[in-house]
Parts: sequence; C-alpha cells; structure tokens
Amino acid sequence: MIKKKKIIVGNWKMNVDILPEAKKLVSGVKKKTSKIRKTEVVFCPPFVYLQGIAGMMGRGSTAKWKLGVQNVSTEDVGSYTGEVSARQLKQFNTAYAIIGHSERRKMGETDEQINKKVLATLRAKISPILCVGEQVHDEDGAYLEVVKGQLTKALKGVAKNDILDCVVAYEPVWAIGATVAMNSHDIHEMTLYIKKCLRDIFGSFAGSVAVLYGGAVNPTNIEDIVRDGCVDGVLVGRDSLDVVNFSEIVRIVEEIK
Repeated sequence: MIKKKKIIVGNWKMNVDILPEAKKLVSGVKKKTSKIRKTEVVFCPPFVYLQGIAGMMGRGSTAKWKLGVQNVSTEDVGSYTGEVSARQLKQFNTAYAIIGHSERRKMGETDEQINKKVLATLRAKISPILCVGEQVHDEDGAYLEVVKGQLTKALKGVAKNDILDCVVAYEPVWAIGATVAMNSHDIHEMTLYIKKCLRDIFGSFAGSVAVLYGGAVNPTNIEDIVRDGCVDGVLVGRDSLDVVNFSEIVRIVEEIK
C-alpha cells in the first residue's frame, strides 16, 4: 500500500501586492523544498496572480507543487458579474479550491452556497478543500454537532466515487489568526471525529479522505500537529507568506516518518 502524501496548503488571503512579489515567494519556497518526496505543497494566491505563477507549478498527480484558489463561484457559466467559475480556473491547471473558509462564512456565505461550490469544483475536476470548524469549543460538546452539520450540508449530493477527491480542513474559528494553535490532542480527536462522520455519510472507505488542520500553524507547533500520522496536513495562513517559515513547515512535515 502506497502511503499518501501530506498536504501543506498556503492560503495567502488578500496579501502580496504585486506579481513579482508573488513569483518571488513561490520560487523561494520551491528552492527550499526542492527535495521533498512525501509532501505536496499547494499555493493559494489571490486570483490576479494565477496566470503569472501557473507555469511555476508542476503538472500531473505526482507534482510537488500545485496551484489552488481561495474561492470559486457556485455556477459554471452565465450572467454573474464579478464571479469566477471553476471551469475558468481549470485552464490554469488549478488543482484545489478552498471552500467555506470561516472568513467567507463571516461575509455571509451560507451552507447552501458552500455545497454548490463543492459540487461545482468537482464537476471541473478540481479538489475542494472544505473548511469546517466551530466558533466556540464549548465544554458540553455542542461543537461536535456544529462540525457534523457543516460536513453533512456541504457534502450533500456528492457522489461516493467523488468523495476521495475532496479534502476537509478543520479550522476552529477561535484559533484562526491566533498566536497559539489548538492543542495537538484535541486536533487529533477532531480529525478522528471528522473521519468518523465521513464514514457514516459515505461508507468506510471515506475514512481515507485527507483531513487538514488550520489555525495558527507555524514551524514551532507543526511537529506536534502531524507527528502521529493522524492529521493529513495543514492549512497555513500567516506563515505561508514567509519563505523561511513556510519552507520550514514543509521540511519538518517531510522529515516525519
């Protein structure tokens, strides 16, 4: 059995002011991570940089570096001013699309819209990175139902043969932008819980869906997050904009057996 690669996703958000800076960031990370074999690095820049850096990515399923986007339209084509479809994004060899990030949900994105975006990306042969996570990690465990509900609603209508093309990113909202990540024990428990939910919805094989953690990930805590093999990778925000820090995160993950 071939062990699947860990996935390290860099979400640039609305950062990096000009294309030369975007190219410099990508080339710097590529140079420092050129020897990776067990890790897949995904760059998710703002839309305006896709064409400029698409040629810097690898091609095919075995590529070390891949391109992702931070959002996508619910629709495939039509009169939707300001929207960008998954079909249009595919021309840049886009491999992943972040969907349902807490910052998008805060702007008013609904579970129904997130579900439509998941289905749209799958139609375009792009893997959705579905973000789920609670606002509050309460002692009564109500957050478990919150996460389960987000998964159930977002994946409604997804065919069983498509679920393994999906990725789930668990991002507790209270940890995003913080200086300290959720403790590793709780991260691993939530990863196992999410995999159980996926098995309950789609069958036992869905336990193989990659589950990432996002929220204050940095070179200091990355080993604790991924060392036991439970978490399949991480979604990195702030530190994905720093060549040294992001590359160090990738290096540490690559060296963990």
